[in-house]
Amino acid sequence: MKKQIAILGSTGSIGSQALQVIEEHSDLYEVYALTANNKVELLVEQARRFLPEAVVIANEDKYLQLKEALCDLPIKVYAGESVLCQIVESRPIDIVLTAMVGYAGLRPTINAIKAGKTIALANKETLVVAGELIKNLAMQYHVSILPVDSEHSAIFQCLEMNNRVSKLILTASGGPFRTFSQEQLQTVTKEQALRHPNWHMGAKITIDSASMMNKGFEVIEAKWLFDVLPEQIEVVVHPQSVIHSMVEFEDGAVKAQMGLPDMRLPIQYAFSYPQRLSLSGEKLDFLKCGALTFEAPDVRRFRNLSLAYEALRQGGNMPCIMNAANEVAVYAFLNERISFLSMSDLIERTMQRVSFVENPEYTDYVSTDAEARRIAAEMVINGLK
Repeated sequence: MKKQIAILGSTGSIGSQALQVIEEHSDLYEVYALTANNKVELLVEQARRFLPEAVVIANEDKYLQLKEALCDLPIKVYAGESVLCQIVESRPIDIVLTAMVGYAGLRPTINAIKAGKTIALANKETLVVAGELIKNLAMQYHVSILPVDSEHSAIFQCLEMNNRVSKLILTASGGPFRTFSQEQLQTVTKEQALRHPNWHMGAKITIDSASMMNKGFEVIEAKWLFDVLPEQIEVVVHPQSVIHSMVEFEDGAVKAQMGLPDMRLPIQYAFSYPQRLSLSGEKLDFLKCGALTFEAPDVRRFRNLSLAYEALRQGGNMPCIMNAANEVAVYAFLNERISFLSMSDLIERTMQRVSFVENPEYTDYVSTDAEARRIAAEMVINGLK
């Protein structure tokens, strides 16, 4: 019997590649639901190709356009964020791929966990914002959370055997500004920041990668996925993106997961775990990949990484504050309202000003997110004052 999959954020990079995986293994997987925020045309194209049971557009203003475009097909069409949270509870669904961007992924992930669905987690902000809550819910409802991020999938694959872990080593490409000086970083443009050297991703995650906030998110995500201490998570810059992450064990042995930069691999492994399936495309050729190099991240130039470690150490609602401030900062940078380096200033100052809650509940995360966004937005308007 085919596994039924709901893809939250099907029109993004991860969602689109997940559909490629499903198409390649159509004897094993079937699309039950597709959701998007605004990209109606692409959602219509995907719906016509995969004929899901339902499609959801979060932006209600796009509902009529979507409904009319699919009126000749037996597909249920819905709109609104509340419906998106409800669709994941549908009884036939086996796996929910959370490929949405940002804080918006939290509520539907919670609903999917409570409905007993396996979570293929690509929305790292879910664990950044509310890692302890999500972990406790997954234990309570006996739900598996399988990582889709290439780095966390790599660690997950290296941890197949039950050996005692000394350290997790997350690799980072370093982004487009790895060799830039502090002076050069002061004048970088959004066009430069959107040109990642190795990966093709959406705008928000590409900016996060350029500022190394994405790697900071992955540090926090790793803590909750693999139950380790902050000091057991190390970041190493590896520009070639061949080694996707490593695990060091207590005896000093290190296991690495390697491969070409292709997100279909971790997506497919999350779908097929614990089995491995064939995957079309080019494979890693050691005779062609050349030298593999490593260096320490420069947290003086890329302060977001150190801010993420600080948020993780403080715990409570601090990672939620950091995430909300970062979403405001990225939006402001993309709209040329603040500079690249000012994003870190905005995040740090928001972390200092928002009310701290040591043991937050879900309602605390909601109010924290709103407060942090309001304070960060006001600072953007007032020139970061």
